[in-house]
Amino acid sequence: MKPRTRQRVRRGLTVGVVTAALAGALALVMVWERGPVTVQVWVPDLSAEALGGKQAFDRRCVQCHGADARGSPIGPPLVHSTYQPRHHADVSFTLAVRRGVQAHHWRFGSMPPQPEVTAAEVEQITRYVRELQRANGIH
Repeated sequence: MKPRTRQRVRRGLTVGVVTAALAGALALVMVWERGPVTVQVWVPDLSAEALGGKQAFDRRCVQCHGADARGSPIGPPLVHSTYQPRHHADVSFTLAVRRGVQAHHWRFGSMPPQPEVTAAEVEQITRYVRELQRANGIH
């Protein structure tokens, strides 16, 4: 290969690598910048404890996390694989309510502590969310 041809090939490879990197970065920004995330949620017949959790959720959480925990323009869906028990144990719900949560999975902003939610309500809400998750294939 002639020296000029090698330079063109190297330059072409460099441009290709830079272009691919920029495209990847743009894709990440587009995912991060996406609008509100809501999901379809099938609501099963709920246990008595989960029914109490639904009532507590509707009083305390629905404003941000949406009806049946499907998400809203200001809060993420809890019926989502991000919150599956293997990734967020039940104690994560208690800690989120007590301490708040620094935004890390979604771009909704951080969740402030919710001191008005009682320990019993958190337990029932967790049961409600877990039953919704299982009914929707999140284990």
